[in-house]
Amino acid sequence: MNYTPQMKNRLKRIEGQIRGILRMMEQDEDCRSIVTQLTAARTAIDRSLGLVVGANLEECLRKQIQDGDESTQQLINEAVQMLVKSR
Repeated sequence: MNYTPQMKNRLKRIEGQIRGILRMMEQDEDCRSIVTQLTAARTAIDRSLGLVVGANLEECLRKQIQDGDESTQQLINEAVQMLVKSR
């Protein structure tokens, strides 16, 4: 699968968020602020996961249809299972 610059940039931003959270902890910031930032990081990871799974599903479906195999239900089920397991 081709991981786009957009996907990689999202992860780099998340990495920066995590570093910021660590700095907040080291500076004994308020718990509420840290939890807010952790929640934001988790949301960003969830969205990145959805982007990667969605792009992979699209790529697999296109290939399967090009190969003449119209049965796509298994691929869709696998993608859904990946998303469900991530939660």
